[in-house]
Amino acid sequence: MVHGQGIRWFVVTLDEEAIHLSVRPPLRRRWKATIPWASISRVCFKAEDPSTSDGIYIFTSLRPESWAIPAEAVGGSRLFKELIRKKLFDAQLASTAMGATSGLFCWPPDR
Repeated sequence: MVHGQGIRWFVVTLDEEAIHLSVRPPLRRRWKATIPWASISRVCFKAEDPSTSDGIYIFTSLRPESWAIPAEAVGGSRLFKELIRKKLFDAQLASTAMGATSGLFCWPPDR
């Protein structure tokens, strides 16, 4: 995970039922979304080089596209820890992914 100022315009909050996204990109339309924990089917972590924020990709039963969340978003680190705690991402794989400078790490693995 890249360490720096963070991405202040992308905010992730959590509660017992869901992940909440509040996004205010500069010079673009603001949006909000709620991702129920129960809808999550797969999570991928994309490790990037140090000049780019790593990404958390959440796949759900709600839509065909994943939700792309910058790991440096406000609350991004807490989200990743909670995905591990809820067993939606493997802890050992998370350790490998966070130490990588590139690559896509997904849980559960391809069948």
